[in-house]
Amino acid sequence: MQVGVFAKTFPGSEPTGVLAAVRDAGFAAAQFNLACAGLPSMPDAVPDSAIVAIGAAAKATGIGLVALSGTYNMAHPDSRMREDGLGRLAVVIETAARLSIPLVTLCTGTRNAEDQWAHHPDNADPSAWADMAREMEKALRLAERHGIDLGIEPEQANIVTSAEDAMQLIGEMGSKRLRIVLDPANLFERANAEQARSIVAEAVERAAGHVSLAHAKDRFADGHFATAGQGVVDFADFIARLKATGFDGPLVTHGLSAREAPGVARLLKELV
Repeated sequence: MQVGVFAKTFPGSEPTGVLAAVRDAGFAAAQFNLACAGLPSMPDAVPDSAIVAIGAAAKATGIGLVALSGTYNMAHPDSRMREDGLGRLAVVIETAARLSIPLVTLCTGTRNAEDQWAHHPDNADPSAWADMAREMEKALRLAERHGIDLGIEPEQANIVTSAEDAMQLIGEMGSKRLRIVLDPANLFERANAEQARSIVAEAVERAAGHVSLAHAKDRFADGHFATAGQGVVDFADFIARLKATGFDGPLVTHGLSAREAPGVARLLKELV
């Protein structure tokens, strides 16, 4: 299991500097964001020079690029916003293919028009799922054309909130290109350590065989997010359960400061 980090954890808009910081903090892999190459996270175009620079930076630093962020609000209440997001996702998917990055991560979205990571009461309306599913069908056609997998992450504020939801969507889509990004801290809002362990264990079992990327973010019992190792998530148990399902993919941490990164790298490497 490779231990990695969100590249955006480290400041900078020049790929070599950012990925050198990833390496120097003790990580072997990164989930990349095009902002780390001086571009918008979801650009409308990626120049050839940026592709060359990112590829050269990965080679020079030895950092594996295991995923590329392609998040936009796939359930935005305005169809024009969804259309714009899909167009930008097409650019990200093509960029991932050119860089041999195997996975593009998505956001299954929310009816909240202001923040794609914020809950909205209309998320439970069947129309929200239907709009998101139509977007996913279009996204998967793009992914299949380029040989790229798409990763959906269960998030309490989004349409897909659980491993069960993710498996339902995978079943509906019928595509092997649709995969799961599993972050234990996003599987619950508030829980004590025992409750969190049970929720995470159930999700790992439900998603077995469909997880391409695991995230390592933590959560305090009161619901606030925390740096891995500081909250109620039992990472030793989470990792052991992932391994028991046959998962041997990347474990990528985020939600931490650059200063905290070396300590988290040491913690996770001891557990994998």
